[in-house]
Amino acid sequence: MLRKITTLVATAALSAFLVTGTAFASPVVIKFSHVVAENTPKGQMANKFKELVAERLAGKVEVEVFPNSQLFGDNKVLEAMLLGDVQMGAPALSKFARYTNKLQIFDLPFLFKDMAAVEKFQQSAKGQELLDSLQKRGLVGLGYLHNGLKQLSSSKPLKVPADADGLKFRIMSSDVLAAQFKAVNATPLKKPFSEVFTLLQTKAIDGQENTWSNIYSKKFFEVQPYITESNHGLLDYMVVTSKEFWLSVPEADRAVVKKCLDEAIAFGNAIAAKKSMDDRQKIIDSNRSEIITLTDAERNQWVEVMKPVWEEFEKEIGKDMIDAAYKSNM
Repeated sequence: MLRKITTLVATAALSAFLVTGTAFASPVVIKFSHVVAENTPKGQMANKFKELVAERLAGKVEVEVFPNSQLFGDNKVLEAMLLGDVQMGAPALSKFARYTNKLQIFDLPFLFKDMAAVEKFQQSAKGQELLDSLQKRGLVGLGYLHNGLKQLSSSKPLKVPADADGLKFRIMSSDVLAAQFKAVNATPLKKPFSEVFTLLQTKAIDGQENTWSNIYSKKFFEVQPYITESNHGLLDYMVVTSKEFWLSVPEADRAVVKKCLDEAIAFGNAIAAKKSMDDRQKIIDSNRSEIITLTDAERNQWVEVMKPVWEEFEKEIGKDMIDAAYKSNM
């Protein structure tokens, strides 16, 4: 009797599956790996994405968020994505150098005058084209997430390019950033982000470049007496997935996932903009570091000295792309 009931249940389940095709279909799981805490703009963006997907695609798609490098660091996440071990990440734009030269555009010094220009370019046809520049390598860019514009901190005041002569600056692993500091006769040193505070504290390096939020959260302002508000470069991230995984998601569900992600990115970017200004004020209020504001004439000196870096990387990035980015300032 038990065998007969079991057979009937199994037959009914099979029939339901054959009719609907989805009776016992498992949800698509998106493992989202990132390297920062949940209370950061990136962390809050990822959690918002998870929340929106749960609301709109319950039972169909499920997002699992892994913060603080629980799964992978930014140096390994893209490789893991291509292997199918993780489905989404948001590495810094400089981490894509192995996969395309075109994203080096975002490291070019003094290309954007403010975040409004950055946003205008990233949302333009050319900016969206860059999201697709990874497809030949099996990756798909889904959107840009902001951290903010970079400032220069140092053990001595930096007002004009000559002030940087002979100083040692920590940089991310980027040929463009190395060229940027060589242009002012400084020495660029590629060092892990986790080591920067100690390097500054022990005076092994003279300075570094970073956003207000990173300078504040990592306490660089406590060991750097001067910060020049240069807004000379950009620190952004790209939310990315593998092409193979992205195309495996049913088209209708994929459209909903993308809309959820777009909304989550806008949410995260709004938090990032506010945090940047709040953290800048906290640094000022601390009286630990002097903020140097450049005059137009002083800033123009930096622009003129560093602008040849654009031409140096023009072939790799594309003159049309650089021109389009520059026009976003107008």
